[in-house]
Amino acid sequence: MLQQVMTNPGEIIFQEVPTPKPGDGQVLVKIKDIGICGSDIHVYHGKHPFTSYPVTQGHEVSGEIAELGAGVSGFAMGQKVTIEPQVYCGKCHPCRHGKYNLCEELKVMGFQTTGTASEYFAVDASKVTPLPQEMSFAEGAMIEPLAVAVHGVKQVGDVTGMNIAVLGAGPIGNLVAQTAKGMGAAKVMITDVSDFRLKKAEECGIDVCVNTREKNFGEALTEAFGPDKADVIYDCAGNNTTMGQAIQYARKGSVIVLVAVFAEMAQIDLAVANDHELDIKSTMMYRHEDYVDAIRLVKEEKVHLRPLISKTFAFHDYLEAYRYIDANREETMKVIVHVQD
Repeated sequence: MLQQVMTNPGEIIFQEVPTPKPGDGQVLVKIKDIGICGSDIHVYHGKHPFTSYPVTQGHEVSGEIAELGAGVSGFAMGQKVTIEPQVYCGKCHPCRHGKYNLCEELKVMGFQTTGTASEYFAVDASKVTPLPQEMSFAEGAMIEPLAVAVHGVKQVGDVTGMNIAVLGAGPIGNLVAQTAKGMGAAKVMITDVSDFRLKKAEECGIDVCVNTREKNFGEALTEAFGPDKADVIYDCAGNNTTMGQAIQYARKGSVIVLVAVFAEMAQIDLAVANDHELDIKSTMMYRHEDYVDAIRLVKEEKVHLRPLISKTFAFHDYLEAYRYIDANREETMKVIVHVQD
């Protein structure tokens, strides 16, 4: 079979390797579609701090069951599935307490261990989640980033009836806003400096979309929600400006959730956070229940994934996909690599 390998930043080759056989408790997945995310782009540019080369990428993925290993039940040949890409030890304190997304030795397929960018991929059945047959493979490849959003929204518990603000309307910000609304938030506002991304958010049904180049974030909060402002602010941009806005304008005693990853050391006003008794939370990846909820939200049409798909590339054009993203940063949401029919 063909397998993608990024040999160095900006360099991709394809190598012929034996098609794997599923071992005991494993399934063989025929890979269909792979999504490219921001972390993949960091690897492409040589800026991911925890990835070395060569590396086979691919962690946002969909496919179908091609073979069942010994002892596997609950799956059928040809069944649509996605793969949860975390590799965890199962022994450390987080793992023993159900928080394997925080494993002390966590590895992620496509970064610290072999990813799914190949025609077939053998994986433990425990990491495979069925997809609805009516869901497209492109949408199936986006369940992983949606699970990130679901896990992030859940950091404050039940958001039913809450007023929610989301800073950053990129793919994750858009999905966080859609998820909050799909999980029962009363009203959701999203901000960005890109009219294109805000239009996508509007297309996906977000209540209020604000360009903070044109309107102050504090004013936008009051206009959208009144003097009580937002109950929760999710920072999905991850920079000093957005986190600074969140801390400065959050209602006293409210919650800020950092979803994005800061690219460098943060400089934020913790004195104000302290004085206003702000609850600043963070979030890391997801767990299986987040995948289940993500799939349910799409199935119930509470989250819309198709508007976020910007372009699809053939497997052998993997490098062109990255070049396209670099050339169209402002108008690219999600690029999909189609591996095989």
